[in-house]
Amino acid sequence: MTEKISGRVVRPGAVVPGYVEVDGPTILSVSARDDAGDDIIVPGFVDLHCHGGGGHTFTLGDPAAARAAAAFHLRHGTTTMLASLVSSPYELMRDATAAYLPLVADGAIAGLHFEGPYLSHARCGAQNPAYLREPSLDELTALVKLGDGAIRMVTIAPELPGALAAVEFLAGSGVVAALGHTDATYEQTLAGVAAGATVGTHLFNGMRPAHHREPGPVVALLNSPSIVCELVADGIHLHDGMLRLAAQAAGPDRAALITDAMDAAGMPDGEYELGGQAVAVADRVARLVRDGSIAGSTLTMDEAFRRAVCAGLDLATASAMASTTPARALGLADQVGALEAGLRADLVVLGPDLTVRRVMRAGAWL
Repeated sequence: MTEKISGRVVRPGAVVPGYVEVDGPTILSVSARDDAGDDIIVPGFVDLHCHGGGGHTFTLGDPAAARAAAAFHLRHGTTTMLASLVSSPYELMRDATAAYLPLVADGAIAGLHFEGPYLSHARCGAQNPAYLREPSLDELTALVKLGDGAIRMVTIAPELPGALAAVEFLAGSGVVAALGHTDATYEQTLAGVAAGATVGTHLFNGMRPAHHREPGPVVALLNSPSIVCELVADGIHLHDGMLRLAAQAAGPDRAALITDAMDAAGMPDGEYELGGQAVAVADRVARLVRDGSIAGSTLTMDEAFRRAVCAGLDLATASAMASTTPARALGLADQVGALEAGLRADLVVLGPDLTVRRVMRAGAWL
């Protein structure tokens, strides 16, 4: 049975009054129509980097909690997402991989992202320093074999001993290698790119700051045509002016909005936990109790989309950053990320104020 959803349809590079025709789980067509109404229709959001939400976390390897966290973000328009862990012992990484395989199989999550533990002590941010270590090909080989395609991304600091070999292994195994939580120089970062990295983890955050005589990882990643740069558009991780500058420098094809959300997203202020560390959340801001470091976010993708538009990006650019570009970064552009015939019928209907009215995933309304 077909259904037509009318409004201002946001397609790659354009906003067209019309309708999206859905046939079961698939987009059948997208057509123009003058009397489409004021709703704004965007592709379902794709979140590359999320640790939890709605009081539930991905970081402990609990499949029930993971399903609940994914369901929370789905209500905010995220129809495709990775379950991100923080730096952890190998045993937790192994057990979480095994526990989340059924969730990947039934589409609750698109895969796993290991943010660490192969990260810089100097730029660890809210990562637990007790779990940081040098990249291990033995660990990665075992995890990739166990995951059988479920591990989609691993963040590594490229300056660490063995990091370039790890990046090469991941890229050769069909896993996205991301560079982040790094004190690397410009040259060391470019070496990571040359080894096969294709994503920059939350650009600016957890990185050596840019300097005109030592550009560091920020400039190296922005300058690399093969790199998709993650941006946390919450007004806390990035000033709106820096968000706009980075988005314009990278362009919509190389900039991806992420939440980096923890379980406190959608929850009241209070005490939480991340990677075995106490976190205090006050007025939307999550910080480690021990040193005040920003500890993930309380963001959802619909909020990130609104923030990007309010920062001065047009609807088509913000939509590309929230859906099309991250889908391509994961190798899923032939399935999701745009309102095009033949793709999965994932879409979000927004009101004129960009708040979520309805969410469709695989042709089914929530």
